[in-house]
Amino acid sequence: MKHRIIFLFSFVCMVCLTNSISAQYKPYQDYIAKYSKVAIQQMKKYHIPASITMAQAVLESGAGRSRLARVANNHFGIKCGGDWQGRQSYHDDDLPNECFRYYDDPLESYEDHSLFLTGKRRYASLFNLKITDYRGWAHGLKKAGYATNPSYAHSLIKLIEDYELWKLDNGDYDDPALKKFFSSGSNRQIFFNNKNYYIKVRANDTFKSLSKEFDISARKLAKYNERNKHDVLVPGEILYLKKKQKKAEKKYKKIPHIVQAGESMYSIAQRYGIRLKSLYKLNKLSPDYIIQPGDQLRVR
Repeated sequence: MKHRIIFLFSFVCMVCLTNSISAQYKPYQDYIAKYSKVAIQQMKKYHIPASITMAQAVLESGAGRSRLARVANNHFGIKCGGDWQGRQSYHDDDLPNECFRYYDDPLESYEDHSLFLTGKRRYASLFNLKITDYRGWAHGLKKAGYATNPSYAHSLIKLIEDYELWKLDNGDYDDPALKKFFSSGSNRQIFFNNKNYYIKVRANDTFKSLSKEFDISARKLAKYNERNKHDVLVPGEILYLKKKQKKAEKKYKKIPHIVQAGESMYSIAQRYGIRLKSLYKLNKLSPDYIIQPGDQLRVR
């Protein structure tokens, strides 16, 4: 029996979780910032990974914006069940006018979610996993019947990795680049790639203007992108907000990049979110090598 509701609104939010984090991104991040400490507290008390608690809350409640979350403070879509003695709220789900648990505040919902998982035998094996094994927990929840959606585990894992919620499992959620961005009030679209965040340059952007917009020094912003802070920026080019990785994502392990006309080693490095120096090293090339269309380059 399904124990939670997934409103159309939150389902649309889940489907929209692609590599491009657009207007939905800030509400998600705001929600995470607001409840991350609660998820950590629940982890310490009940041994449920905070990343899992947070990902489920974001997914099930549409980051607190679903009707059930707003009306009944129910952030995990838990139905009444035969043992529920508290207040009730009725909503259409699998059947019309189904009974869902009503809470006085969201914190009560988080507590009850923990009790729900610890109190059901079908979830017992999950507590044998390491607290940092969010993948095991995600697949275990799906296998145990927490959700009927076949992609439920994948959706949780993607949320955890896109928003770096795994940091919560170490009792922390401190990403200076994101804190600075979300405190800046910028309405610019943010994209996610290879454990990093990037923007696309607009007309008239400079490292100086962007440093003010994101509260990151022009020198650091240029350094993250292996540039000089006085360089002229071209509309449409990619700029990362944090230091890039040495290798591309694992999915490119056996897939070489085929050089296209007009590409450079730098543009390829930016595309995969890796350092230019690492790209040369991976391919045993010297900086004076001139790539040609058709060349195959390792990116991981």
